[in-house]
This record gives sequence, C-alpha cells and structure tokens, in this order.
Amino acid sequence: MRQWITAGFITEKDESKTLEEVAEGYLVELVNRSLLRVVERNHTGRLKCCQMHDVIRLLALNKAKEECFGKGYNGSGGTGAFSIEGAGRISVQCGNLEQLSRSCARHLRALHVFERYINVDLLKPIITSSNLLSTLDLQGTNIKMLPNEVFNLFNLRYLGLRNTEVESLPEVVGRLQNLEVLDALESKLMYLPKSIVKLRKLRYLYVCTPATSETVTIGGVKVPNGMQHLAGLRALQSIKATPEFLREVAALTELRTFDVCDVRREHSADLSNAITKMSHLVHLGIAVAEDELLRLEGLNLPPTLSMLTLGGQLEKTKMPQLFSSWSHLNSLTRLHLEFSNIDEQTLSCLFVLRGLRFLYLLKAFEGKRLDFYAGSFPKLRHLLIGYASQLNQVGIEEGAMQNLVELLFRDCPELKFLPDGIEHLAALEKLVLQDTSEELIEKLRQKRDSDECSQDVMKINHIRNVTVVLSHKGLVERIR
Repeated sequence: MRQWITAGFITEKDESKTLEEVAEGYLVELVNRSLLRVVERNHTGRLKCCQMHDVIRLLALNKAKEECFGKGYNGSGGTGAFSIEGAGRISVQCGNLEQLSRSCARHLRALHVFERYINVDLLKPIITSSNLLSTLDLQGTNIKMLPNEVFNLFNLRYLGLRNTEVESLPEVVGRLQNLEVLDALESKLMYLPKSIVKLRKLRYLYVCTPATSETVTIGGVKVPNGMQHLAGLRALQSIKATPEFLREVAALTELRTFDVCDVRREHSADLSNAITKMSHLVHLGIAVAEDELLRLEGLNLPPTLSMLTLGGQLEKTKMPQLFSSWSHLNSLTRLHLEFSNIDEQTLSCLFVLRGLRFLYLLKAFEGKRLDFYAGSFPKLRHLLIGYASQLNQVGIEEGAMQNLVELLFRDCPELKFLPDGIEHLAALEKLVLQDTSEELIEKLRQKRDSDECSQDVMKINHIRNVTVVLSHKGLVERIR
C-alpha cells in the first residue's frame, strides 16, 4: 500500500481518512471482488498478505502491457528481444540485466528487482535514463552499495533496501527531497547520515541492525541530531536511544510505529514524555541495554496502542502495578515479552490484559510451572512460550483461554508432559512442540503409530494439527 501511495495512485477522498486508510479500503475491495485471495491477516484482522489467481494474473499482465502500464522481465527471448521503451513499470525476475541495460528507460516510473544476485553496474544505465523514476525496489538483492546515479533521482519517493547487504548511505542521500519511504529493514545499516534530516517528506523510515533476537531489536541504528524536522514520519523503527534523540522524537506526533533500542535508566523521563505525545501510536517497541532493567513506571500508553513489544528484565515488585495500569487499553491485542524475568508468581499479573489475542513469551518465563486459571485471557487466540529452560509443567484450568486457536512451545527442553488440562481448550486447532523434551516428542510419535488409545492421545484428539519438531535431528512431523 505504501508503494501505491508513493506512486500517486491514492488520493484522499475526504479529510476524515488518511491515505493509508483509503489504500487499505481499495485492497479490501479487491478481495471482496475475488480479484485477490487472502493468505494472511495480522493480529488486528487486517490484510497482511494476498495472492492473485493465475488466470487473473495473466489478464493483469496482458492489460498492463497493452496500456504500457508495466512489463515483466525474465531475461529470455534472445538479444534485443526486450525493450523498456514506453513501459511505466518493470518487474525484474532474473539476474541477467544485459538486455535491460541497453533499453531506453525515459518513461520508467518504477523498477522492482526480485532476483538475489544482480550486477549493479548494469543497473546504472537504466537509472541514469530514468528521470521520472519514483519507485526503486531492490529488496532481497545482494547489493552492498547504491550506485551514485540513484541520488540524482529527484522524483524518487520509494527506496526499498530491505534484506540487502547495504552497510551505509552516503551524505548525498539528502538530495532525494521527495523521498517518502526508506525501507532498510534487515539490511546492514548501522547508522544514518546527517543529511537524512533534510528529507522532510519522509513518512516511513524502517531500519534494523543484524543484531536482533526473535522479536526484539538489540542494537539499534544510530541517527543524527535534528530528527524533529521529519515531522511527517508515521513509522520510525529500530533506533538507538540517546538523550538528544528521545527529546527530539517527542515532536513526531504523527508516529504510528515507534521502536527504540538500547534504552538506559537515564532515558526514562524523556522516553515517557515522548510516548505521551504520540497520540496516534499503534505499534510500540522498547528494548533496554543488556545490563539494564526495563523501567516503565510512569509510562502512559496511548489508547490507540495495538501491539507492544518489550525487551528486557522487568522488576518483579512493580509488575502488578505496571500491568494493571494498562488494563484499560481495550485496543491492546498483541504483547511480545522477551528477557522479562517472569516466574510462577508474576505471570498472573498479565491476566488483567483481558483483550490480548496474541501473547509471545520468549526467554521471558524463568519458572518451572505455568498455570492458566479459569477466566484468564478470554480473547487470546495465539500463545507462544519459547526458550523457557526450566519449564516442566503447564496447567490449564477449565474456562481458561477459551478462544485459543494456536499453542506453541519452543525450546522448552524440560517439558516432558503435555499441558495438564489441554483437553479443555475446545477451540484449539494447532499445537506445535518444537524442541521440547525428546522423551515427550518420541512418546507422541510412537503412540500415534500404535493402536493403543493412550491418555495423551485422548487429550489432543480434538486438535486438528499437532506438529512435533526436533531441530538437531532435522525432524518436522505432523502427527495429526
């Protein structure tokens, strides 16, 4: 949808809707008309991934070619058989760019590369002749350094560097005065140049260092002073905390996504002040430095918040008050906790968050027994317990997690028995046991193959999909 916006396809119908909301409405309409099929939705039920039927795709490609809207390039057809001339958009699906580099690209507005290994030198002639280019998407390629020609693209609005090898951006990036989206997630960027603050039209800035855990960014990307000038930003992700940055980010009141890393004790006041002013915030991520406690007392979360990710140890004595202060957040549906130091006693503090639909505890639980009491997490649909090295018992009372659809245990080596009371989870459709005790996994596999109707088999008889995984053996097996 961001590419639709930067391409100019989306215009505001009225002042009550943002460009993003209008774009999402169009996407939903395409689904409703059966032109797209939903593959995945996010935790709020919004569309995350869609697929086009082969027949519809062929019709779309033919129509795009007929109207000079766009073409697909796969390198076949022999020398000189392919021409960009007149095409507004090109989708590159092979690494052989020789034919493409010899074509005139003066009408080109969007270039999407879907091949990992490309010769950057062969991109230069295309970029040089593409003065109208507004979208350059190099996501997933092996590119390490952007050609200088990119920074002469005055009309560029979308620059996609996600999952590339790019390690730095030069100061001349400041020339891209019309840039609205810079997506460099999962790249090798460690810092942003000073000139980034000149890009006053930026709406989305996604960066991420390689040093990440499963859900929480550990390191963070360094940004220069002056970030308050990017007043239109809606997303700012994986930024390394400094006192200056946290004071400046308070001016970015349009943020919907904010993710900050390497937070220290002395940052608490500035961070709380900044978040208080983000009245539209939907996604928030906070990760502390390795030797720090996650100090969140006094943090007032906005009522719009839907997803919260916290990385770092929480103070056990302050957990009851902390989570109780968030119990009024009806929109909070997804919570990720990592390294949180939760145990048997403090887990119950989470039960006040009754609107949760997704709960991920990764290296967050340090106790031996997990108990879910009747009435706990009434709306929860997905639960992941990961890297709980001491966990050996799980109890589920009747009436707990009545809407749970998916339950995953990952790297819980001491878990030798199925959760006691798992039979009460009537809505459960999927159970995954990944690297729990080998004893439990082998027991379930053997009893699946035998005629014996054991108590364990009866417990999970209502679950449609039961999958076991032993990573060190390369075993991934669906036993139901």
